[in-house]
Amino acid sequence: MQTEKVIDHIVQWLKEYATNAKMDGFVLGISGGIDSALTSSLCAKTGLRTLCVEMPIHQDPNQVTRAKEHIAQLKKRFANVSDVRVDLTPVFEEFKTEIPPTLDDSFLDLSLANTRARLRMTTLYFFAGLHRYLVAGTGNKVEDFGVGFFTKYGDGGVDLSPIADLLKSEVYKLARALDVPKSILEAAPTDGLFGDSRTDEDQIGASYDELEWAMKMQDEGKEASDFEGRKRQVYDIYTRLNSANQHKMKPIPVCLIPERLKK
Repeated sequence: MQTEKVIDHIVQWLKEYATNAKMDGFVLGISGGIDSALTSSLCAKTGLRTLCVEMPIHQDPNQVTRAKEHIAQLKKRFANVSDVRVDLTPVFEEFKTEIPPTLDDSFLDLSLANTRARLRMTTLYFFAGLHRYLVAGTGNKVEDFGVGFFTKYGDGGVDLSPIADLLKSEVYKLARALDVPKSILEAAPTDGLFGDSRTDEDQIGASYDELEWAMKMQDEGKEASDFEGRKRQVYDIYTRLNSANQHKMKPIPVCLIPERLKK
């Protein structure tokens, strides 16, 4: 990968898109993770206003520390970067008191985790509307088009996706070139939606390197029967999630009414 040229390409793409849309800059959530760190760095390099928003909801202290470190470093390097902190913990807790009790709580934790992501999306669009900014997505290619590891209308609710054509390994290459803090580069990837220390690998059952391999194998037309042992296990994980999460990756289905029924 021609890292510097890829960086320049994304920065120019961001700048042109915002200019053509007649918008004044970008807003995005900063989680303390590698994807939001890279995306905010790329937005900052456009020279357009870039608002970094911290939105903790019972957040792990290490994630908060990394987010603050990154924002401070970014503001020091780029005069067009600003930040704001919105503590959504009270909002989240109030929401939980208003929802009706359920006898079947099998999916309660997951539903509440997705609610966190959607509260953050709502917050980002508040600032986007306030300042005429575009909400920049932070999903990478494996998450967005491989296993669908994002919340529909949560972190998937964005105006544009600058790093969605980058594999996770490529995200790290660009992040190193853009001087993302070492603490973020070395931290285990996590969505931070459950209020504990579980990582993405804990949830998915495979590392991003393994998922990239499986994504490549599927693109080459391989079948599960082509593999054994751990490779077979990883390939099964990837294809299962890829199939189950197609509803996130495809456009919203529209029920088309036949013309004869409209007459």
